[in-house]
Amino acid sequence: MRFTFVGDSMTIGRAGDFTWRYRMWQHLDSALGTPFAIVGPRSELYDTGTNTPVSYAYGAPDFPVGARSHLAGWGEGWLHMAPVIADTVTEHRTDVLLVSLGLIDLGFYTDSGRTALNARAFITAARTANPHVRMVLLPVIPNIRAESDAPFAAECDRFNELLAKAVADLDDPMSPILLASRPPGYDIHRDTYDGTHPGPSGEHRLAAAFADAMHQAWGLGGPYTARP
Repeated sequence: MRFTFVGDSMTIGRAGDFTWRYRMWQHLDSALGTPFAIVGPRSELYDTGTNTPVSYAYGAPDFPVGARSHLAGWGEGWLHMAPVIADTVTEHRTDVLLVSLGLIDLGFYTDSGRTALNARAFITAARTANPHVRMVLLPVIPNIRAESDAPFAAECDRFNELLAKAVADLDDPMSPILLASRPPGYDIHRDTYDGTHPGPSGEHRLAAAFADAMHQAWGLGGPYTARP
């Protein structure tokens, strides 16, 4: 089984981070019980000093180089990933997409309606590459901006409603889609280092959202046990 992480700055991580991808790899390694691979076209972290994705300074020395692959980018969203996901799935023979996108779109690029259309385009494109691909989608977790920007907070809420509708409309037994739950207890003042990007406890909670969704819906792996 081949997994690809797709996301924005919360998923690529910055130099020195463990990343929730690492926490997820740990979970899969201990709970899956069958061979698996983490695949994708990138493996870098974001270097905030140079503002470029060129760092390999992961916080966990035991994170295997071969498991660091991803399709994530600082400042990238559904808008950017929809045009490239088919090639990624084809090239890396992805079976399961673990996707955390949307906050960047709503913050800088598109409104909730257009962002939802880009999410639908992403799903369609992924299926052109693999008609049996599975997907787990995480709703947007409003960041600190939403606490002082009511229109932005409303757009986050509306997009999550539209994303849930897209999942309901497009779910297919041949290519199932799960809408993960917002991580229980996720607190941007405690689980992030800046109101947006996850710290260690946030990384665990994000990984748990994906792991628990797959276990509950598909019987894949087990419940996430490395809780913060």
